[in-house]
Amino acid sequence: MRVLLLFLTLAATAHADIVDDVRSALDQHDIPTAEAQLRTFKAQHGANSEYLEALSWIGRGELSAQQFDAAQKTAKQTQSLVAQQLKTRKLDSDPHLVTALGASYEVQAQALDKQGRRAQAVALLQSAIRTYGTTSIRARLQKNLNLLSLVGRAAPEIKQEQSLGPQAKPLAQLKGSPVLLFFWAHWCGDCKYEAPILTKLRSEYAAKGLNVVAPTQLYGYAGQGEDAPPVVELAWIDKVRQHFYSGMLDVPMPISKHNFDTYGASTTPTLVLVDRKGVVDLYHPGLMSYDDLRGAIEKVVAR
Repeated sequence: MRVLLLFLTLAATAHADIVDDVRSALDQHDIPTAEAQLRTFKAQHGANSEYLEALSWIGRGELSAQQFDAAQKTAKQTQSLVAQQLKTRKLDSDPHLVTALGASYEVQAQALDKQGRRAQAVALLQSAIRTYGTTSIRARLQKNLNLLSLVGRAAPEIKQEQSLGPQAKPLAQLKGSPVLLFFWAHWCGDCKYEAPILTKLRSEYAAKGLNVVAPTQLYGYAGQGEDAPPVVELAWIDKVRQHFYSGMLDVPMPISKHNFDTYGASTTPTLVLVDRKGVVDLYHPGLMSYDDLRGAIEKVVAR
């Protein structure tokens, strides 16, 4: 019995490691090895959800290598295979399917854009949002759409279902002043790293009218990842805020999933800079250095 349990444990571990194996090969820019690993896995386990996530990573590897036609082909194949799985199950029933499908649209859109076909990329993402807008990949799809089309458009309004700190003013009332939106999460290490940069920039540009608003949302867990009802998670967010964002306690922090979906903040932090006319000047998922963010703010303030 003990031998059987050991075998099943090792088999399950090997089953789950295909994504890590493929990613490790791609980290070495070795697409052929990643593809060979995936073929071996498929022969043993079939095109299951782990296979599909690993396949989506190969598409990302091809995109990174600027093999745009190959990336599109792999991403379309991933999308088609996930669609077959979704005939008998829901997308959010399996995190591997969530990652695979989100990546398939992301890779296709970015490959199209790199080939000068931005309008087609935008149409693809808009269609995906119509189909999967009520699932967990909504924000990821919107992020990719925003990367292609949000800069130069009026900033969507921020909703405030709950909040920490002072009440946020509607963006419409802040016209005439530049606004920096900082989308963050209580579990996000990169967000904590960005906090002192924002604190410094606020002190430098407050006299020139810069407003900072820091939207966040509830994730359903707190602390070390234990499930938590909203009231418990909100208290945890406030504790994180007090400890890691002490220089931003006077910054409005509206809490709403709607804001994250609208701004596509599937990556945290996401930084959005809005100019004095209420138009998005910068849309940046991920960390920004002090120098890069200061340069962007300086241009908006100067205008």
